[in-house]
Amino acid sequence: MPREIHALTIPDLSAFTKALRANLQQRDGVPGHATLLGIVAKAAGYDNFQHLKAVRPDTKSPVETKRLKKALRVFDTSGIMTRWPNQTAVQALCLWAFWAQLPARTDMSEKDVNAVLKRGNSFGDHALLRRSLIDHRLVARTTDGKTYRRIEQAPPPDAAALIASVQRPS
Repeated sequence: MPREIHALTIPDLSAFTKALRANLQQRDGVPGHATLLGIVAKAAGYDNFQHLKAVRPDTKSPVETKRLKKALRVFDTSGIMTRWPNQTAVQALCLWAFWAQLPARTDMSEKDVNAVLKRGNSFGDHALLRRSLIDHRLVARTTDGKTYRRIEQAPPPDAAALIASVQRPS
């Protein structure tokens, strides 16, 4: 399991150390790692370590995520996708770049969607991209397959960062 960093601000260090000392004195022997995390969280005023994790905002910037870094590697400097990534999570993130290029609240034909997808990739598989956009619920199509429409939604933070990074002039 990867290590997560949880910042902890202690407004009153004296009260914190008193609570920590009192809790440690109640125990027989040295507590284990998980128990110690709980003790520290309680001394800081949280119910337990899970409460601390839930309350603390995520301090990691979306630009710092491994998935975003992997996604950015499949785009060249002009914002063209050069290859299809292996990992499904990275594929899903890359699709947001194409989602952003599709016009909002506009019905499109398959030919129109293909034109956008062909312009945005150099590996030559626009059909894969089109099917993936539908599978990942970024684009909807009618049952007869004649009309496509971008599904309006707010991109997650890492997708917004990717869109901003690979956006190119139309």
